[in-house]
Amino acid sequence: MGAGVASVAAVAGVRMRASGGTPLVLPSAPPGDERVERRVSAARGREVDFYTAVPEGYGDGRGLPVCLVLHGGSKRPADFAGVGLGRFLTDAVRRGSTPFVLAGATGDRLAWQPDGDDDPQRMVREEVPAWCAERGFDADRLAAWGWSMGGYGALLLAETFPGFVRSVAAFSPAVAPGDAVFNGVARLAGTPVGLWCGRDDDLYPHVRDLHEVLPGGPAAGGYRDGRHDFGYWGTEVPAAFGFVATTLS
Repeated sequence: MGAGVASVAAVAGVRMRASGGTPLVLPSAPPGDERVERRVSAARGREVDFYTAVPEGYGDGRGLPVCLVLHGGSKRPADFAGVGLGRFLTDAVRRGSTPFVLAGATGDRLAWQPDGDDDPQRMVREEVPAWCAERGFDADRLAAWGWSMGGYGALLLAETFPGFVRSVAAFSPAVAPGDAVFNGVARLAGTPVGLWCGRDDDLYPHVRDLHEVLPGGPAAGGYRDGRHDFGYWGTEVPAAFGFVATTLS
């Protein structure tokens, strides 16, 4: 997705297509309070964009639990509304999911790991929950969701700080045997993990390898035809948000 995206009406909602890309079908549900603010991150040593989305009908989201959003390499918080995250959130709640808010900040392309004095993982661990608490969200009930590089980061976050999040939903996580996520996989015991990946994704074999060593196996997820793009990931967001909601209730 990006510059030049066109949208037309579709039966299931709004259909969006980037040139040569897989269509992304957005639900017709409207977003609620959806914002991008600038925040100073001491952990990253710079200003970052801070995205939040509240399901439509829940005002400013005060008192709602939080699903932390860790983006992949090609998207930033300023792009989240464009790929329909607020719409998907409202749609999940209208389908019966426990309401929650989404919150995520700019992590750049550091795989959500420290790089010298730049530590996006600490930002997610310490600063994003504090920013959420300032907004009145329930920052004591947290889950994490990410795609690609962000899926790797969400899993690594849960491993590094066991018990920090109640669950992890990972789309096509950019993992490989021998990396930090595989090496720390035992620390995911007790944390429900959902794994989703398209079978046409180059990462699919590695995600299946992770599936096999995940303590107790995935609590949710699945594998079907799909590539490494939002055309596929969009089809799995409803299941992932439903899974996250069960752990935040």
